Amino acid sequence: MDLNGIAAIVTGGASGLGGATAARLAAAGAKVAIFDLNETVGREHAAQIGGSFFKVNVSDEDSVNEGIAVAEAVNGIARILINCAGIGSAMKTVGRENVPHSLDLFRKVVEVNLIGSFNTISKFAARLMTADVIGEERGVIINTASVAAYDGQVGQAAYSASKGGIVGMTLPIARDLAQSNIRVMTIAPGLFLTPLLMGLPEPARISLGQQVPHPSRLGKPEEYAQLVESIVQNPMLNGEVIRLDGAIRMAPR
Repeated sequence: MDLNGIAAIVTGGASGLGGATAARLAAAGAKVAIFDLNETVGREHAAQIGGSFFKVNVSDEDSVNEGIAVAEAVNGIARILINCAGIGSAMKTVGRENVPHSLDLFRKVVEVNLIGSFNTISKFAARLMTADVIGEERGVIINTASVAAYDGQVGQAAYSASKGGIVGMTLPIARDLAQSNIRVMTIAPGLFLTPLLMGLPEPARISLGQQVPHPSRLGKPEEYAQLVESIVQNPMLNGEVIRLDGAIRMAPR
């Protein structure tokens, strides 16, 4: 699909992987709508790339429906959805002094990462089905999982479960939407230089990067965005999960 003039939605597009993706799509000519809860950073980034910002909670149905409708009024029906919104947590199944993992925290991570992704997918696809087919397709959906879906570390039960769910639903959703000419893909990034890791001291970031076989460094958000653009432009990529991780396989800790 040619990005020039196409309306796109990037959830979590204020910063990190989503921010880089929003910038890349905009540079290619797409009309980008950023969905995020960080209004200050989101509006600033949207202004920098020539896009639009909408404060949207991906885990809330009304918020997503409203965001899609308002973005459509500005850019037209969106044909590209990139799901980057997500949160993380670190808590063992049973912690110190035999305290069990907080069920509220587990539920929150799944609610945002997994249910939030499905919420935007279903609402986006329902609206897209009313649009005409361009060439061979109506549009493309790209989700963000993680290598934690396969190699979850100590304390990542909630996060890995949420990302594993995204991996698991990729193929059935692609099959669901195939008759409507909508492709569905997922990227599973490894260790990337996101705002979370940016908060670590430089020696810690270097140490993490050295765990990657090749290239032995943290991934750049722009490299994630590059893969997003490639997926959008290649019509045979559908129903698959691509690990973008420099061949890393995470150790238990």
